[in-house]
Amino acid sequence: MSLGPWQLIIIALVILVLFGRGRISEMMGDFGKGINSFKKGMNEGSDAPAKPAPQIEASAKEPGQNAADAAPAERSDSAN
Repeated sequence: MSLGPWQLIIIALVILVLFGRGRISEMMGDFGKGINSFKKGMNEGSDAPAKPAPQIEASAKEPGQNAADAAPAERSDSAN
């Protein structure tokens, strides 16, 4: 079922009679402002360069330990 041009004209006239010309133009103005606001928001988001997320490096030592205590010293037992 498709709408022909006469059906669309009748629907448009019914909407015009129900809401009035002033209310329809007000709604279209609000719709246009919403679209402009959306486009502005999209442009603001794309202008800002994306900063890389800060990387957190895990440390093998616990707080309070110094570097010498964190890794045990290797001993070579070749003298046995």
